Amino acid sequence: MVTLFVFYIHTVAAVYAFTDQCQEEGVGAGTLAVAFMGIVFSVGWSISTFILKFLLSEKGFGMYFNRDAISLAVLTAGEAVFYYLYLKGMKKKGPTSP
Repeated sequence: MVTLFVFYIHTVAAVYAFTDQCQEEGVGAGTLAVAFMGIVFSVGWSISTFILKFLLSEKGFGMYFNRDAISLAVLTAGEAVFYYLYLKGMKKKGPTSP
């Protein structure tokens, strides 16, 4: 259940990133934003799973919150902080005038 919710959040975020970048800069930028999110997701999931293998057993905290679900939850929290700081920095730059 947790896993489904996390994947749903990532799907909604990818659609938002694509439409936002597509409206601002075009289809290429939207595709690049989704690809960037995919790379961050896959690398982050691998790293969080690797770290949690040393800290938790495979059962985790129950049937719905096992080690894999916990690694996805940790990944989502880390991504939320990363994207917040990343997008906050992008909004400050803004377009430059000649």
